[in-house]
Amino acid sequence: MATSQPNILLIVADQWRSDTLGCAGHPCVQTPHLDRLAADGIRFRNAYSATPTCVPARASLMTGLSQRRHGIVGYTEAVDFNYDVTLAGTLADAGYHTQCVGKMHVKPYRNLMGFHNVVLHDGYLHSVQSKTDDYTLYDDYLPDLRRRLGRPEADFLDTGVGCNGYAVNPWCYPEELHPSAWVTDQAVDFLHRRRDPSKPFFLKVSYHRPHPPLDPPLSMLERYRDAAVPDPITGDWAEEWQLPHGTSVESPVPHDAAQINLARRAYYAQCTHIDMQINRLVHAMMRRGAINNTAIMFVSDHGDMLYDHNQIAKAMPFEASAGIPCIVRPPSTWADAPRGQVCDQVVELRDVLATCCDFAGIERPDNDGISMLGAARGEESRDWLHGEHERGDWSNQWLTDGHSKYIWWSQTGREYLFDLDADPLERHDLSAKDPETVALWRQRLIGELAGREEGFVQAGQLEAGRPQKPALSGAGVTAAR
Repeated sequence: MATSQPNILLIVADQWRSDTLGCAGHPCVQTPHLDRLAADGIRFRNAYSATPTCVPARASLMTGLSQRRHGIVGYTEAVDFNYDVTLAGTLADAGYHTQCVGKMHVKPYRNLMGFHNVVLHDGYLHSVQSKTDDYTLYDDYLPDLRRRLGRPEADFLDTGVGCNGYAVNPWCYPEELHPSAWVTDQAVDFLHRRRDPSKPFFLKVSYHRPHPPLDPPLSMLERYRDAAVPDPITGDWAEEWQLPHGTSVESPVPHDAAQINLARRAYYAQCTHIDMQINRLVHAMMRRGAINNTAIMFVSDHGDMLYDHNQIAKAMPFEASAGIPCIVRPPSTWADAPRGQVCDQVVELRDVLATCCDFAGIERPDNDGISMLGAARGEESRDWLHGEHERGDWSNQWLTDGHSKYIWWSQTGREYLFDLDADPLERHDLSAKDPETVALWRQRLIGELAGREEGFVQAGQLEAGRPQKPALSGAGVTAAR
């Protein structure tokens, strides 16, 4: 395979909201380096995670398949990933040297998923922590932290805040030992010393933050000390939602205004810290003469409600949870590539595989995605995106074309309708005012769900209350269409 193929750098952040970029118009967040990449490439305004929690989102990212085909429709760590085709494997077969650094969140936990090598930091995995006395077997960061500190008992939990909570405490060790900095260190080491110079590289750099714990370095948190941080948004439909106290005892969700404000500042500080780390990657590629022939993509696996509409975390169909940032910067050597463009086409994590194949100039394997390059050029599109998430009483199905969003709560039958053009923050539910549009979207959802094993469609109509599980039959293997 000719080495004229561009390198591909895929940067994945965990739980980064779509609106949390300076170039997206956020009133206070500081992301100058991502803003610069967007100015040199394409920002996708309507990018989504169709199943917005870590595991199902990464199944789509790594296979190019919709949730109906990869089979994971909710959060579960019980499914082995045994897919025939993967993003990294496809590029490895095409002659790329493939490397992942950071979070994978797949099973089994050392599953390479087609990469030649993985340097792993998944963060806190409850399903592993409670079953092993030696977590270093599942994490490459922790032994390095202990070695560099000279403290065999040191832990990335020492700051004292939980991995799913919204209490805040700045990182308690030197800034260069923060997990986000460590992931960058390992990626830079690959770029400088570990990669095969005779091959193009595919490097996936996957940060666990801004996902809690909310433990940014103090220098980053100080940037937001006096910032005018916007208050959470509350829709006129959201009074029925009760803010939880936390999913577990070690991860509380404070309810008082001061701590909510601090949580939002800390979240933005985590984002700014990663933005600075991304520029370290750019410097490393510049030093190795690789930057001009490297495609750079930045996405997240899902967003964070961050107290909007009286909610936190993810798994919800709202923009703050399901919307993700998406920036695609083609190689500088591509003279005819789109630059400085904001694209309105709806894209999703499953589209990363098709886009990487376009960059590599190779045939796409069987997948459900469209190329973001094709979308930016007006050559590829989708009419709407179907998203969903199993979440007990709050299990949801939703559709969007980037202009409207329709939500069906599959356990109660409740429907929401939002006009995203006029109301991008989803303050106003229009379902009662516009039954004709609701009926149109409902019929589209019936088409998406017809034949599903849950039996969502009965006699041509949606039926609420059907039993659901986070994984469909055969989940974890390449499923037929």
